Amino acid sequence: MEHPSHVDVLIIGAGISGIGAACRLTEDLPQKSYAILEARDAIGGTWDLFRYPGVRSDSDLHTLGYQFRPWTGENAIVDGPEVLQYIRDTAAEYGVDGNIRYGCQVTGAAWESDEALWTVEATIDGRETTMTCGWLFCASGYFRYDHGYQPHFEGQERFAGQIIHPQDWPEDLDYAGKRVVVIGSGATAVTLVPALAEQAAHVTMLQRSPSYVISVPRKDALANLLNRLLPEEMAASITRRKNIWRQRFVFSLAQSRPNLVKGFLRWSLKQQLPADYEIDRHFAPDYDPWDQRLCAVPSGDFFKSLSRGDCSVVTDQIASFSDDGIELVSGERLEAEIIVTATGLELLALGGIELSVDGRGVDLPEALVYKGAMLSEVPNFAFAIGNYNVSLTLKVGIVIDYVWRVLAYMDRCGFNSCTAVNPDPSQETRPMLDFGAGYVSRSLHLFPRQGSIEHWEMSQDLARDQRELASELTADGALKFERVASARGRVPVAS
Repeated sequence: MEHPSHVDVLIIGAGISGIGAACRLTEDLPQKSYAILEARDAIGGTWDLFRYPGVRSDSDLHTLGYQFRPWTGENAIVDGPEVLQYIRDTAAEYGVDGNIRYGCQVTGAAWESDEALWTVEATIDGRETTMTCGWLFCASGYFRYDHGYQPHFEGQERFAGQIIHPQDWPEDLDYAGKRVVVIGSGATAVTLVPALAEQAAHVTMLQRSPSYVISVPRKDALANLLNRLLPEEMAASITRRKNIWRQRFVFSLAQSRPNLVKGFLRWSLKQQLPADYEIDRHFAPDYDPWDQRLCAVPSGDFFKSLSRGDCSVVTDQIASFSDDGIELVSGERLEAEIIVTATGLELLALGGIELSVDGRGVDLPEALVYKGAMLSEVPNFAFAIGNYNVSLTLKVGIVIDYVWRVLAYMDRCGFNSCTAVNPDPSQETRPMLDFGAGYVSRSLHLFPRQGSIEHWEMSQDLARDQRELASELTADGALKFERVASARGRVPVAS
């Protein structure tokens, strides 16, 4: 298939955000030409990458999914393959799958103000190629896709079994009847453990410190009732609003009354675990709820597996690997034939793309984020990163709407360059991702920063985000619009 060398909009990433951005672009600005560049050979991003047993969403698909294509399935918390199929079906329905260029790893992008043009460098099958665009939209998220975080453990080379990271799960791994240790306490670990326990001889979740874990229903009873009684669009709207309100309420309550939420989480665990279970040892972190993301357990499957004895939790530190397991600091020894290192992910800012503006490299840690969507002093560039306290795609969706609204305004007024300008270079700054998880703190120094004045902070309040991103584009004076006569595809000034 022949691909154009220039498009109006270039979208980086064919995951859930990139596909959503392309679908909305075709609806909001059908006159715009576009392409999606995807480094991997398949659509779906994270949902195609992760293949470990039990992989699933930890947010309900009524809010994780697209508002313009509501999820109507019976389950609210769904398995990874269902999410992937939903993304693929959406891309096909809106006809954007034909605009994806697979195996295209973007390495750099250079902006030329005189041309109002991005020149994007990429590799396809080892060959270097370039293309140009008027706008660059980065929908690559912030995870590194080529490998996960893999710390070195003392003596790991002595282990005679297999050591596996969930991001690189072998398709043919046989764990039936084997002893498995999963190192980690986050969402991946609590997902893997009950899934592996269905076939393994025994699964041990080894954690250095606990995480907050909460059981959530796999099915949304109200959503399923509304789907039977009301038109699809109305039912979906009510369900989505209800679930957004619930997510925001839980987060706000955790922030304002953390001890109350701690008490509820502990009470919930007591209802699902044996009477003598050491809840305070294994499920009582030394931080407040939502200082890190809560781990969701659909229909309590993790706790059911613990109660049956199919799996167990050990809270301790690793002294060393041995040939047949793990030696702990306490002196305890865990036998294992397979060790799964659910030790987290590595982050990668903007997919590792090196940006430059008029020949000067963009130093990301020196750039500020505007409205959670643009970078200071980087023209015609936007990105999408979700909030951590609600379904990630909720923030992404309103960012997409905002960016396409900016493009529509530029077309109406004849502008072809738009730059977010920091109005106060002396404003205080802090990390863009203000979140306590270890995988975040390890990489914060590589990311842009947020400011301390309105519109330059990375809010974790969805209602505030909606207000800010729906406000008048020129109200705060931060966006600098320009006309460049020599720009390609320039739209004449509307009369």
